Amino acid sequence: MLYYTAIVSLLTAAFLFFLSWRVVVARQRFNIKLPATTGNADFERVFRVHMNTLEWMPVFLVTLWLCAAYLSDIAAAALGLVWIGGRILYLTGYSKAVEKRGPGFFVQSVACAVLFVGALAGIALHWMGG
Repeated sequence: MLYYTAIVSLLTAAFLFFLSWRVVVARQRFNIKLPATTGNADFERVFRVHMNTLEWMPVFLVTLWLCAAYLSDIAAAALGLVWIGGRILYLTGYSKAVEKRGPGFFVQSVACAVLFVGALAGIALHWMGG
């Protein structure tokens, strides 16, 4: 069973819920009516953190689970925690200024790249091993 990866997936879902809630609160705070997504730079940064996280989640979750299934549950989960940490760093940086989002983006994208390589290596090892 892939217990550690399951826990990281639930933490990811909780983080996404938190980001969604931040958008709701920011809409009220900055008086941004649905369906608008522009009109206030502070709101737009909150919105973009949420949307960018959604944009990366398919890549992250697919590579997380493939790496866990074919290589290592513990290694995949550890990289998943790094990804979440990168997303938190992205959130804190982007909340201050657009220019400060880079370090968090770098951490989460490297974590995804390593998960991708791990998934590919794990699949190749299983394929070659029979």
